[in-house]
Amino acid sequence: QVQLVESGGGLVQPGGSLRVSCAASGFTFSRYAMRWYRQAPGKERELVAAITSTGSSTNYADSVKGRFTISRDNAKNTVYLQMNKLKPEDTAVYYCHTVVLTTYPQIYWGQGTQVTVSS
Repeated sequence: QVQLVESGGGLVQPGGSLRVSCAASGFTFSRYAMRWYRQAPGKERELVAAITSTGSSTNYADSVKGRFTISRDNAKNTVYLQMNKLKPEDTAVYYCHTVVLTTYPQIYWGQGTQVTVSS
């Protein structure tokens, strides 16, 4: 079965850096685009970054452009989100996401990892 397991969240001071990871299993990871979403308390879940199956193309929300970098290692079935120059408004639960095509598209989410930016 498909599993997405995030790790690497934590507490960081404003201006600091953090890298979160998502280990994938149960599907052919190298065939699928991957995304990071986040959800802050009282707010809707929003797309933060996306990367194509080969890693050749990436996209970012305007709020994180120039500060966050999404990458992947298809040999390790893992996608990363490097977060630099963190701000308090980046505080959220960060979720890994993919859509796997079988007989129909199936959406999968990880359990999420908490990132808190505070002094």
